Amino acid sequence: MPDLLKPDLPSIPAHKGHILVIDDEADIRESLEFLLTGEGFRVDLATRAMEGLEKLARASYDLVLLDLMMPDLTGIETLAEIRKKDTTTPVFLLTAYGSIDIAVEALKAGANDYFSKPWDNEKLIIEIDRMIASSLLARENVELKRALKQRYSFSNIIAKSERMLKLLDMFAQVAPSRANILISGEAGTGRELIAKSIHAHSARADRAFITVNTSSMPAEVLESALFGSKKPYLELASGGTLFIDEVTALTPDMQATLLRAIQERDFVSPATGETIPIDIRVFAATAGDLRKAVEDGKFRDDLYYRLNVVNLDIPPLRDRKEDIPMLIDHFATIYSRENGKLISPAGRSLLHFDSEALQILMDHTWPGNVRELENLVERAVVLASEAEVNATILPEHLLQAGGVRIRKDDSEALPADASLYEIVADFERKLIMDNLERTNWSQTEAAEALRIPLSTLNQKIKRLSINVKKR
Repeated sequence: MPDLLKPDLPSIPAHKGHILVIDDEADIRESLEFLLTGEGFRVDLATRAMEGLEKLARASYDLVLLDLMMPDLTGIETLAEIRKKDTTTPVFLLTAYGSIDIAVEALKAGANDYFSKPWDNEKLIIEIDRMIASSLLARENVELKRALKQRYSFSNIIAKSERMLKLLDMFAQVAPSRANILISGEAGTGRELIAKSIHAHSARADRAFITVNTSSMPAEVLESALFGSKKPYLELASGGTLFIDEVTALTPDMQATLLRAIQERDFVSPATGETIPIDIRVFAATAGDLRKAVEDGKFRDDLYYRLNVVNLDIPPLRDRKEDIPMLIDHFATIYSRENGKLISPAGRSLLHFDSEALQILMDHTWPGNVRELENLVERAVVLASEAEVNATILPEHLLQAGGVRIRKDDSEALPADASLYEIVADFERKLIMDNLERTNWSQTEAAEALRIPLSTLNQKIKRLSINVKKR
């Protein structure tokens, strides 16, 4: 499954940062303006506390340099007003009175640092650089977490079918719990997307989501990555969620170690022999029947019960075909935007399949599930020259499966394994050609004879690759 939304992180401005200086002494303001602009900062000046508060209400700043003693409000009082509305913008207090008590009071009031006049220029610039960089990183993290939560919102899981809507209700119920989850479903059904969505709505959303792709690693590499490296997955996922895709690939030894880690909330590092405490929630996924693997002695029953606290069985796309039109619209919009084509003023894709092409898609069994449909829609967007897409743009294997491409041998006979679609299409093709020949290739007369609209006949002629002779 694709990423549903791409987070837009705040862009970094060309200057090093935007700083507001609030100080009633002209010499101090001029000195700071000269120093800061020389270091590449953009600087605004305020001569009084109230003027500074007004500027803060109108603009966004990366840092505030605030004098402690001013005629209208003290620096501590000004800081209190700032923090009522803004808890994130860094504030440095400047004062001529170097006192530990004042420094402690300023920090308690919400200041990020404290400098006595006269200050050390080099130290001040170093601390300003450090604070702005730290603040920018914190803002980016907040934006990223917000974007990720939106991306993995349950509302972004495309579903209309009753079975999927019931599952969405279950996702919302299990997300806040600590319960381990077993996610069953064929490849391409979106098991990892489901896992990430549940994690994003859990109390662990701000902590790590670690994915273990067991099928992509040899057993010894997988065991080392999970338990034995300097920073094994078990330790990296502590406080967060460990997602194990195709959990049946775990060897008996790995199953035993994972079981102990879940039960005891710790594991022994093979490298140091040290016992490392952990707090993990495990989401395990499989395309197979884990219960049968237990019965066959290939998977530990005690680990199975630890993982299968809640079982989410994701249906294949062929069992929820009513979701296909919505999924097509969703993927078409993603790839139309990505390719910069067929976009409406509202930002939605204009691409759509005609009724015949859509019927072929609805009849397809989708062995690759949602991932296969996504790839097909991306292909259609790339190849489409106009908004309406007909069957000719579909992949060859879909056309053959749908009877649009009729396989025949040299004797013009259908093969023994011809599908019902191919048999019906072949009969339809012969019937249309017979009527065209009888009407001297008049499509209007042939449509009347077949009792179908001329537009329908033209569509079938195109779909079945009938070469109409000129009269």
